[in-house]
Amino acid sequence: MRADGFEWLHRIPPHSLHAIITDPPYGVKEFDRDQLERLRNGNKGGIWRIPPSFDGHERSPLPRFTALNAKERSVLREFFLRWSRLAVRALRPGGHVFVAGNAFLSQLVWSAIVDGGLEFRGELIRVVRTLRGGDRPKNAHEEFADVCSMPRGSYEPWGIFRSPLPPGMKVSDCLRAYETGGLRRLSDGRPFLDVILSERTPKRERAIADHPSLKPQSLLRQLAYAVLPLGRGVIADPFMGAGSTLAAAEAVGAQCVGVERDAEYFALASRIVNKLVDVSIRAT
Repeated sequence: MRADGFEWLHRIPPHSLHAIITDPPYGVKEFDRDQLERLRNGNKGGIWRIPPSFDGHERSPLPRFTALNAKERSVLREFFLRWSRLAVRALRPGGHVFVAGNAFLSQLVWSAIVDGGLEFRGELIRVVRTLRGGDRPKNAHEEFADVCSMPRGSYEPWGIFRSPLPPGMKVSDCLRAYETGGLRRLSDGRPFLDVILSERTPKRERAIADHPSLKPQSLLRQLAYAVLPLGRGVIADPFMGAGSTLAAAEAVGAQCVGVERDAEYFALASRIVNKLVDVSIRAT
């Protein structure tokens, strides 16, 4: 659905969603129309930048999270505070939320989401070498050859949240009443784990969906399977981008609604979701 994710969450009937899986616009402004135009026109200026290649690897565009000033961080907090309040309204009690994060800003974002009303239930660690960070000080590579300004990223944090249960209600009661409250065990009966050995998004998936923050199907399908404890219900992604969450949900037999305000990304998702559904992934 092409719409603003905030407006859509406000408009839908209360308690109509079972779960949310999403990768929000972390710098907030990096997905503003003017910033997207700069990215699509060759990344000349703006918040997006292309990091230098490393060991022969071409690195994807990423926003300048570390360049956010105090005012921009305040805007970021308000963004997630408001979003969390809308998510609580839209979710059934006990509905779970997986939110993609980054190590630099997660402490700010998680606290804003909690202040908005969602319960913090832990953090999922996606173990993946992102090739972000680890650079020598800018314009002083030779002078400080033994220094890196930030550690090389080797993980991606995902916040795990839950819409509060009614007072006095146990998880078992919530499961009976709302089909929510917990996470689905793995297909072999083991509990869902908060550490997932992952991969960078494969080239074959990037060739299908040209989006700067595309997550791999191998990860998203695990989340889509886990987030519905009884294997039924409605998942939503209010910032769907190229539609990778929709594809993952469909691949595991789950119902999902995606919302995207950008016309080009919405058109892209409309064309390629079925292609992502058909992508084969390695067993983990």
